[in-house]
Amino acid sequence: MASRDVQYHPKDALKEAATASMITGSAGAFFLRSPEYLDQEKPRTLGYLHTNRKHNPIMGGAYEFTKNAAANLREKDDSLNPALGGLFAGAVMGLRRGTTPSVLGYGALTAVVMGTYHYTGAALTGYKKDKEIDEFERKQFLRKNRRVPIEQTVAELGEGRGIYPPGYDERRKERIKENYGIDVPAKSTHS
Repeated sequence: MASRDVQYHPKDALKEAATASMITGSAGAFFLRSPEYLDQEKPRTLGYLHTNRKHNPIMGGAYEFTKNAAANLREKDDSLNPALGGLFAGAVMGLRRGTTPSVLGYGALTAVVMGTYHYTGAALTGYKKDKEIDEFERKQFLRKNRRVPIEQTVAELGEGRGIYPPGYDERRKERIKENYGIDVPAKSTHS
């Protein structure tokens, strides 16, 4: 989300909507109609335009136009803009069914998905790393940040089981002598 100190730069909503319409229209023409072209013996040249899947370019255009127009009107670039764009794109998707519940349902679902996606960082690969911070220095900081002093570890977990603080051999020798009456040799392998 943008902070209040960042200056907003207006976006050209019509240009972005036209670009998105062309991209989604081409993708729809290619991916949605390819199986039909492969099945027919004589496929129609403009078979994509004769079917009722003409809403693909409108969905992308409606999303981009609404997202950018809302950003320009509000002068903010936050997750509400993609949610509004998703509302209109989902409504266009629901128009194909022709019922009001489907228009509202598809619109609400797409608005929630797009708004949440943008709010959580708009990336499926995790957070974006800062390019100015050296990766080695970042990892060293994380390692130092997670290190716990040996005294605290011993206090929480106790001695033994791979945790051998200074003076462990003497305390072990005394504990065994006290509990079992056995003398343990002075040499130890834990040092």
